Amino acid sequence: MRIMLLAIFLFFICTAKAQELYIMPKGNPTSHMSSFENLNGLKGQGGISNQSAKGNAFESLPAGKSKTLLNIKGAGTIQRMWFTVRNREPQQLRSLHLQIFWDNATKPAVDVPFGDFFGVGLGRTTIFESALFSSPEGRSFNCYIPMPFKNEARVVLTNEGAVDEMLLFYDIDFIRANAQPADMLYFHAYWHRQKSSAIGAGFDVLPGITGKGRYLGANIGVNADTSYRGSWFGEGEVKMFIDEDTKYPTINGTGTEDYIGTGWGQGVFINRYQGCTIADEAKQQYCFYRFHIPDQVFFYKNFKASIQQIGGADLEMVRGFLKKGARLQPITVANDATGFVRLFEGKYPEIMDAGFPSGWVNFYRSDDYSATAYFYLDKPQNNLPALAPVAERIN
Repeated sequence: MRIMLLAIFLFFICTAKAQELYIMPKGNPTSHMSSFENLNGLKGQGGISNQSAKGNAFESLPAGKSKTLLNIKGAGTIQRMWFTVRNREPQQLRSLHLQIFWDNATKPAVDVPFGDFFGVGLGRTTIFESALFSSPEGRSFNCYIPMPFKNEARVVLTNEGAVDEMLLFYDIDFIRANAQPADMLYFHAYWHRQKSSAIGAGFDVLPGITGKGRYLGANIGVNADTSYRGSWFGEGEVKMFIDEDTKYPTINGTGTEDYIGTGWGQGVFINRYQGCTIADEAKQQYCFYRFHIPDQVFFYKNFKASIQQIGGADLEMVRGFLKKGARLQPITVANDATGFVRLFEGKYPEIMDAGFPSGWVNFYRSDDYSATAYFYLDKPQNNLPALAPVAERIN
C-alpha cells in the first residue's frame, strides 16, 4: 500500500513539473538573450553586423579593461549564463572579475572570480554537470541559477590580470516581466580565501550576513599544506549559525566528505547537488561542492556557514609531523574498541608519551581554503567585503 501511495505521489509531482513546459505563464513575460551579436537582447536587433553572417560572435577583453555584458531596466529574471574564453589557465580564471548588480545598487550582489563562480574551484577546469553549473567538455562555463530583479540588472566582467583575453564569447538568457512578487529574493555570491590560520580556527565559507534569505550552498577549494602530506585533510565539520546562534550552531555536520554525501575519504564524483571535481593527492588539491536545493536552508535575521580545519592520521604519522615542526593540535583519538577519546574533556598524556591513546588521531591544522558561497537575500546589496585584489587570488 505504501509503495502504491508513493507511486501516485511521484506521478502527480512529475505531471505537475511537465505541465510547466506547456502552460503559458501569467504576466506575458518576453524572452531575450544578450550577447555580442545583440547586446541587452533588444527586440528584433540580433545579428545586425556583417549582414547577419556571424559578424560579432566574440570580442577581446584587454588587461585592465571591463565590459558591461548586460545593462537593462525593468523587471525580469536571468535564467542562464554561458561563457567560454580562450585562456583557461588558473591564474586567468581568477584574474577575471565577475560582478552583477541589482536594482540600481552601487555595490554588486555577485562579486567573485570568474572561474570559481562557475564551479571551477582553484581555477582548475574539469568536465562536470551539477544542478546549478556545468562544463560539458571542460571548455565552457554554464550557470542555471534563476536571478530575479525588480528594476535593473547589470553584469560586468573585468580583466584584472596582466594578459589580454583575446576571445571572449558569452550569452545571458533572460526574461522580461511586468513585475516581480513583493517577497522576491535577490541572488548573491561571495568568494574569499584564507591561506593560513591559527590552529583551531575554522574557515568561514560564508561570513556573517544580515537579512532574510536562503543559503544555496558553496563550492570549496583546498590547497592542503604539504607538512601534513599523507594524512587526510577532511575531518572538519560544517557548521551553520542561523538567526542569532552564537557559540554553537543549529546545523552541525560530521565531516567534510560526509557533508558532500560520500564517506571514508573523498574521490572524484559528480552528482546533481553534491560532488568532488578534484581530488589530487599528488598536488594536495581538493575541490568539492554541496547545493542545498532539496534540503532547504532558510534564515530570517542572520546567517554564517563555516568549516573546521581538521585532519586525521594514525598516531605514529601525527607524531612524525610534530617532530618535523608541523603546526597541529590533537583533539580526539578514535579506535574500534573505545570510540572517541575526547582529549579536551579529560586528562591524557602528551601525544609523544607512551601512554597516549592509540588509534586514529584527529587534529587541528591549517590549510589554504577558498570558497564561493551562493545565497538569496531580501535586498540587492549585502554587508560582505569587496572581492580581494587579484594578487591575493592567484598567489
